[in-house]
Amino acid sequence: MTNSIREIEGMEVIFVIGSNTKETHPVIANRMLKALRKGTRLIVADPRKVPLVRFSEIFLRLKPGTDVALLNGMAHIILKEGLHNDEFINERTEGFEEWKKSIDPFTPQNASKITGIPAENIIKAAKLYGGSRKAGIFYTMGVTQHTHGTDNVNAIANLALLTGNIGREHTGINPLRGQNNVQGACDAGCLPNVYPGYQRVDMPMVKKKFEDTWGVQLSGKEGLKSTEMVESAFKGKLKALYILGENPMLTDPNIEHTRKALDKLEFMVVQDIFLTETAALADVVLPAACFAEKNGTFINTERKVHLVRKAVEPPGDAKEDSWIIAELSGRIGYPMKYSSSEEISEELGSVWPALSGISYSRISAGGIHWPCPTKDHPGTEYLYKAGFPRGKVSFTPVKYVPPAEVTDNDYPFILTTGRNLFQYHGGSMTRRVAPIEKHAGEPYVEINTEDAKKAGIKDGEKIKASSRRGQIEIKARVTDRVSSGVLFIPMHYSEAAANAITTDALDPHAKTPEFKVCAVKIEKIH
Repeated sequence: MTNSIREIEGMEVIFVIGSNTKETHPVIANRMLKALRKGTRLIVADPRKVPLVRFSEIFLRLKPGTDVALLNGMAHIILKEGLHNDEFINERTEGFEEWKKSIDPFTPQNASKITGIPAENIIKAAKLYGGSRKAGIFYTMGVTQHTHGTDNVNAIANLALLTGNIGREHTGINPLRGQNNVQGACDAGCLPNVYPGYQRVDMPMVKKKFEDTWGVQLSGKEGLKSTEMVESAFKGKLKALYILGENPMLTDPNIEHTRKALDKLEFMVVQDIFLTETAALADVVLPAACFAEKNGTFINTERKVHLVRKAVEPPGDAKEDSWIIAELSGRIGYPMKYSSSEEISEELGSVWPALSGISYSRISAGGIHWPCPTKDHPGTEYLYKAGFPRGKVSFTPVKYVPPAEVTDNDYPFILTTGRNLFQYHGGSMTRRVAPIEKHAGEPYVEINTEDAKKAGIKDGEKIKASSRRGQIEIKARVTDRVSSGVLFIPMHYSEAAANAITTDALDPHAKTPEFKVCAVKIEKIH
């Protein structure tokens, strides 16, 4: 997030797109509701009538995969109405004129035709967001999990630049992270193209810096992204895989393809707190400690570094992840002689100035937002106050591109996937909690009332949902929460895994799967 969670309550306008915030980020949703009680106005754009919609002033019910058309359409209207921020554009951006030409085709009528949203609603939303200088955009994987996810994010950035709603308090572009420390994992370099602090592996000066720090020679080549690893294993190029805290046999797209890829590996290690579907296939399972069984730091969605303290001892032979990694490293020839998690944290601060001023003693009473470059720095709640690191930042023209897989006579429904309030991600933790399972332990597919009526499907009836990749049997939940022609399946349930039928088409830049759009059909089970 460019801005902090605290600032939500001071925003005039909140624009939520591709995020079921009330169910998947309920703490942040509660902040939004507090803001609404103070007079904030809310726009929600989503294919489903998610719970936050009932609090919204404008609901933009778009067809799955048409985000670029909506965002470009809003930008078109903001320009036409003269609501753009000329001062900000002139002082802080470049490429405006070229980008401006790129949105000419996205009139309200054309945007409406692509998205399915009435043109008047797109106009209202554009005027509301464009008319405020204290507006924030919030999004999650409903924006990124597409073959054009990178384009979606660029279109959001364009909208913020156009109005100058970035670089100031109560504004910003705020992606809500999907897990509790995914921000920290990225910050620490758990990406194939960067070292800690997003320092690129292919830059010679960066490479030398980390070679000097770690006392080894390093490669200047980018590694594979996780989805690329699966494909490389399937082709027989990747021979071994070490998986930490991930369960691709439930969370990867086109699960059967993933299974075949993992079967071709010569050796697979899984490090996790439970025996997941993936761990069950491993040659070696390393039992890890959970969050409450170790010391360290988590960095949350607003870039805030928090201290995590051990509450209980790990069970059995379970060990802290850092201890396991250090042990493995030492046994294959590179000693990692860290005496504590605090020492690891200090090393991160020594190689990345954004963390240099953050110490365990400073965050013992509460977290600090990075960047925090010195020991007396208070931390940074919102980014880019003094300008962008590279000087002027560019507008990025983006075209509307349809999803990789569209409906046809054989597969007439669009399937989109996501989460629900009670279960969490792959369910490796929540599905072991009896009260949660009693309340939300059964998989389901949401079907529009009219679609169910035409197909003769009753609420609670078990049906078959299938795609070009596979099929599942699953209970029907008849509802107007989804539009006609759209289905929704939560991704938590291995016994009717949504990802058995999702497409493994990827964003060409981020290599993120298109979990949010694929073509399926439904049938009664006779």
